[in-house]
Amino acid sequence: MTEQMLEVNGVELGVETFGDGADPGILLVAGAGASMLWWDAELCHRIAASGRFVIRYDNRDTGRSTSYPPGQPGYSLTDVTEDALGILKAFGIHRAHLVCQSMFGGVGLIAGVDHPDRVASLTFVSTSTGEDGLPPPSTVFPTEPDPADLTAVIDFVVESVRAESGGSPYFDEAATRALVERDVARARDYASTLTNHYLITFDPPVNGGFGDITAPTLVVHGDRDPLLPLPHGEALRDAIPGAELVVLPGAGHSVPQPVWDVFVPALIRHTAG
Repeated sequence: MTEQMLEVNGVELGVETFGDGADPGILLVAGAGASMLWWDAELCHRIAASGRFVIRYDNRDTGRSTSYPPGQPGYSLTDVTEDALGILKAFGIHRAHLVCQSMFGGVGLIAGVDHPDRVASLTFVSTSTGEDGLPPPSTVFPTEPDPADLTAVIDFVVESVRAESGGSPYFDEAATRALVERDVARARDYASTLTNHYLITFDPPVNGGFGDITAPTLVVHGDRDPLLPLPHGEALRDAIPGAELVVLPGAGHSVPQPVWDVFVPALIRHTAG
């Protein structure tokens, strides 16, 4: 396990790797407002132990990576995708397996459609096609805090994660609080983390949409997800030719430790080719 800073695509990105660089690469792309820490290190070790070279990283405006003023991100979804592909290039990896979570499923979409030669497979976790007619979120989030009040910020994020769990029995308040405290402490500007990803330009792929993805695709979705209820995952499976859906029983919008025995074998099978 090694953590380092990389100059990629004109920005500085915090990156950490697990396993043998000679093994097939898996790039973990966290969701909006989430640093690399939200891909649990123990989960990364478990995936690496099955013969994969695992890379997790801080997106712009999270963790140790380049940060922009709150409310002024100045970059697009295409830029975020180029960051991901640039990290792979920095490690000498031309073609890798991408695992993209929540809002940044859009990274997998752009990579899969516009850069198919760089994508060995795609895995979408807790994401959606965004099409009309899908059930809306049932999540009730707490009131946003004063970003200068770090105690209030930590409480806000913990309660937001609780809300996104959808009443899952796997929500662990103590572990979540410890993670959030660490996340806040290592961020360049957590006020930017809380806001900027939701303000970026969501430019679509140049060459099509979900139906134009040719990479083998796995869709993973919790059956208690209140932010993007399970029909969003089902719609994504149906939109991508040949896609497979794996439902995480008892999980909300995240991939908690009790479902790793479902998630990890499915991911290892999916990336075996």
